[in-house]
Amino acid sequence: MNRGLTLDDLAVPLRVLRLLATDFGHLPAPEIFVSTIYPDRLELRFHDDLSAFETWRDTLGIVPDDVDYHEQFSGRTRVLKASVDYAGVVLELTGYSDVPAPVPVWAAA
Repeated sequence: MNRGLTLDDLAVPLRVLRLLATDFGHLPAPEIFVSTIYPDRLELRFHDDLSAFETWRDTLGIVPDDVDYHEQFSGRTRVLKASVDYAGVVLELTGYSDVPAPVPVWAAA
């Protein structure tokens, strides 16, 4: 933890959040994280809606090849991650969604 930080020390990511709200207020609302551990980072997280992640990714000009895909919780949750330098902060997008359950062969017929 960064002891001794003040709210002023988080001014840049908070200003970027304000800028995003002004310029992209019509986009899907994310879960938002600003942290004293990473005071130069703003995190936007999207749960159960990868289309919201994709809308933000496209709007911010992040190319699909720069998106990291992995699964967690024994392959039950998909995770998309991307980041971009934006107005003085690292803007990190993370999208989560369930991995669809496989359809049994007998049920597909």
